[in-house]
Amino acid sequence: MQMDRREFLRAGAATVGAGMLGVKMQANPSDEDEVQGQPFRLKYAPHFGMFRHHAGDDPVEQLRFAADEGFRAWEDNGMMGRPVAEQERIANAMTDLSIEMGVFVAHAEWREPTYVRGGESAFAMLREQMRSAVEVAKRVNAKWCTVVPGPYDPRMDWGYQTANVIECLRVMAEVAEPANLTMVLEPLNPRDHPGMFLTKVAQTFEICRAVNSPSVKILDDLYHQQITEGNLIPNIDRAWSEIAYFQVGDNPGRNEPTTGEINYRNVFKHIHGKGFSGIVGMEHGNARPGREGERALIEAYRWCDSF
Repeated sequence: MQMDRREFLRAGAATVGAGMLGVKMQANPSDEDEVQGQPFRLKYAPHFGMFRHHAGDDPVEQLRFAADEGFRAWEDNGMMGRPVAEQERIANAMTDLSIEMGVFVAHAEWREPTYVRGGESAFAMLREQMRSAVEVAKRVNAKWCTVVPGPYDPRMDWGYQTANVIECLRVMAEVAEPANLTMVLEPLNPRDHPGMFLTKVAQTFEICRAVNSPSVKILDDLYHQQITEGNLIPNIDRAWSEIAYFQVGDNPGRNEPTTGEINYRNVFKHIHGKGFSGIVGMEHGNARPGREGERALIEAYRWCDSF
């Protein structure tokens, strides 16, 4: 029978016995108060809306709440679409709160096989897109941006498509490199996003090596990769030199760790042990509604981070 880790947290179990999980848990509410607000070992990055029942709708208040809970990073997929004044306000708040900016989406193609076809018109569009992304990154102090290379073309040989994607990314890297901005390529699972060109870590590793730029790396979203291929830790090890960013979500459900089948406590322990100092994006929903759900989410990260 699977153990409900949150129930142990609430019940105040001092230790889970041998044969179960074998880890120390919060002994009583006062211990939990001591932990609350302490920085996590890894830089987990929530997103806007995740804590709105505690902090309200104002982005800066949400950042303050997260900082008070010990989070040291943040991500916002839609940052490029925000007004400049709002970008600057958010950036100033993150600086004041010592919160590091994670990824925003620089370009995600969902309909047209632009990357796999390549060509001068594609190069021009992607070059301009990256120029815009660089300006946003400067404004919000971002080091990483997400790129999704879009759908494949079933009428074109796979080798040609791969070569075209590599060429497109080289063109984009020419803009990103001088700005010290890293594009992180996100392979997506074919169940939720059918028809996408990029699906696996090994495939993304191959492309990063071929592009051969410090501005083209892997975003390893473990939710997607659990669905696509599993074998999470061995693939992390094999692709380590090209992984610049992680995102997480449990499966099934794409909610916080401990709600599904992935042993995130072991995963976090593993990447921490390898010296990962980057950001782990919380790319998921809340399993429970309201303030209770937000608190349960934070408790789940506290448990997984207590390796």
